[in-house]
Amino acid sequence: MSTTDELCTVGVEEEFLLVDADTGVPTVNSAVVVAEAAKHGLELQYELDRCQVETTSAVCSDADRLRVDLATTRSIAAGAARRHGSRLLAVGVPVLGWRELQVTAKPRYLRMEREFGLIAREQGICGCHVHVGVPDRETAIQVGNHLRPWLPTLLALSANSPIHRDVDTGYASWRTLLWSRWPSAGPPPYFESVEDFDRLVEAMQDTGSILDDGMVYWDVRPSATFPTVEVRVCDVPATVAESVLLASLIRGLVLTALRDLDRGHTALRVVPELLRAAYWRAAHDGLDGDGIALPESVRQPMAHRLESLVQHVRPALEDLGSDRLVLDGIRSVVRTGNGAMRQRAVLAAGGDAQDVVTEIAASTVSGCRTGQHPGDAGPR
Repeated sequence: MSTTDELCTVGVEEEFLLVDADTGVPTVNSAVVVAEAAKHGLELQYELDRCQVETTSAVCSDADRLRVDLATTRSIAAGAARRHGSRLLAVGVPVLGWRELQVTAKPRYLRMEREFGLIAREQGICGCHVHVGVPDRETAIQVGNHLRPWLPTLLALSANSPIHRDVDTGYASWRTLLWSRWPSAGPPPYFESVEDFDRLVEAMQDTGSILDDGMVYWDVRPSATFPTVEVRVCDVPATVAESVLLASLIRGLVLTALRDLDRGHTALRVVPELLRAAYWRAAHDGLDGDGIALPESVRQPMAHRLESLVQHVRPALEDLGSDRLVLDGIRSVVRTGNGAMRQRAVLAAGGDAQDVVTEIAASTVSGCRTGQHPGDAGPR
């Protein structure tokens, strides 16, 4: 591999919902679950609401290592939740429960609640953030420009939040709709340079629409803490296998973009309104509906958009040794359905929201060996 290829290490952050084991409604016990996980060597992160936790994988150079790492962290986190009367759910939004949630009692989160009100108390949404190594922030900005047209396809593939408060929302990813209420969330602008990015972030802070750099919620951004480009468009995938599939696709997209930059290729300038339209279609239809090809703005089956994505990144996937994993993974998801499709299948078979929660809890740890310890995945 070239030096450019070697930069494309990958790390994944996954957000999870904690629900009562009996009722399935969100439970405010993140503090005890975080403490319990620490006893077993896993450092969980707090999220905005007290019914959520987040895991962070090791920096991985191959998909096999990432799979073991994600399986290990999900297994330990689920065990910690279980020991305190909860279930760990890989799901984009609460399936059951009340409207408002309790914000985590940390100064930054409490300030966000004061400034943004009900948006903060209705959060409770869970996404997946994939970091891929790049040389510097300027490169991360240019890579992000190249990724913009493909973000709706990644969203549709990961869609895992159709049911909210015991109601089918009509969307495969209701998380996307809830998330879009934040002033800096959603499709990223096209940036000319890192200075262009920094000027806009500074202006948003000056106007009070964001409080700090951590509230730059665009679906692609240069990481504030790591030499990576961070892709944040996805619902948290239902299974470890789907998370590895998404991370591998995103890694292939980044490597493809890096090679295009090396060749002097300029990213396509997709009109923001058309990108938002493609987002809406992806969030609404999900994997088994239609997508919008960009920049042509042509409506076509999402299965065709997936085929186009794979063809776009296939040379990079082959060089990364992930082409077979991605091809097999996509066939599997198309055959069995993603999280949104499987949740709706439970309802179609006569189940109720409690049955959906049971399905999600099982999918969350599908493929995870019980009794794992962090050492099984190598150093963290």
